Amino acid sequence: MLRNVHTADLDAAEARRIRVLLDGAFEDGFDDADWEHCLGGLHVLGYAGGDLVAHAAVVQRRLLYRGRAVRTGYVEGVAVGAEHRGRGHAAAVMTEAERIIRQAYEIGALSSSHDAVGLYLARGWIAWQGPTFVLGPAGPVRTPEDDDSVYVFPVTSGVDITQALACDWRDGDVW
Repeated sequence: MLRNVHTADLDAAEARRIRVLLDGAFEDGFDDADWEHCLGGLHVLGYAGGDLVAHAAVVQRRLLYRGRAVRTGYVEGVAVGAEHRGRGHAAAVMTEAERIIRQAYEIGALSSSHDAVGLYLARGWIAWQGPTFVLGPAGPVRTPEDDDSVYVFPVTSGVDITQALACDWRDGDVW
């Protein structure tokens, strides 16, 4: 079963269950900045037997592409509890996240770990080939360490993935 809920409508207990799931799912670490990135948008929650087993958040960000700020549904915190992996839960929450993106945004984007790339490519996400930047407090800053981890889900046609792409500034991992 899936449930969509805006951050504003999460009660404290449910928010804590999501955070526990994310903390456990990200073996390389999930910190307070990562949690902050998941907040302010829609959470897609996947349940099995009444237990929260999967999560994805879609938050609005602005990406700068060809000199224009593009309204982007940015996917954060895609996770499935270890004991529930391999049962289609990640696909289920991503299907709903992609529906949200198609209905409300010009493009979808995310930054993927190496282990999750196959999931996104199989779903039609495209690896960004151009250089990436962040719009920092002092202006655009190149983010070459993120060049191979940014993926997009074009809603409208005509996205040239070889062009430069910049994200808005935030604490922690900018992408």
